[in-house]
Amino acid sequence: MKTLKIMSIGLLLTGAMACAQKSETPKEVTVAFAKKFPNAKSVKWNKESDTEWEAEFKIKKIEYSANFETNGTWKETEHEIELSEVPENIKTALKTEFPNYDIEEIELSETSEGKFYEFEIELDETTLEVAFNTSGKLVKKETKNEDEEED
Repeated sequence: MKTLKIMSIGLLLTGAMACAQKSETPKEVTVAFAKKFPNAKSVKWNKESDTEWEAEFKIKKIEYSANFETNGTWKETEHEIELSEVPENIKTALKTEFPNYDIEEIELSETSEGKFYEFEIELDETTLEVAFNTSGKLVKKETKNEDEEED
């Protein structure tokens, strides 16, 4: 019985936190999100910074994240993809630039500037985040710190 009470309190607190979090999300952001993603399910909002909000959601069982500025301006949408979904020119560019690295994660990112294939890759103790545009040009290369939080 005691476990049931604790679980009930936990569920109530979780529900209250979710409601409070949703109510904090600016109306401009939620309206812009609903217009861009009318079929989104299981939407969860997080405040990324003072000027940016991130929604995590599902469309057709695929998990996405989308970022919006506080005024409702869409910035980026991304979702994980499989290596088989990466075009050959991008795979070739990745192998050429980073020949001995192992792929840990792949995401397709869409911004107002176009589509990008983002990879988290590792070699020994080095972890990099790299991105290629659809032409296969390397557009981002950053070292990922070990103490960075995993999403």
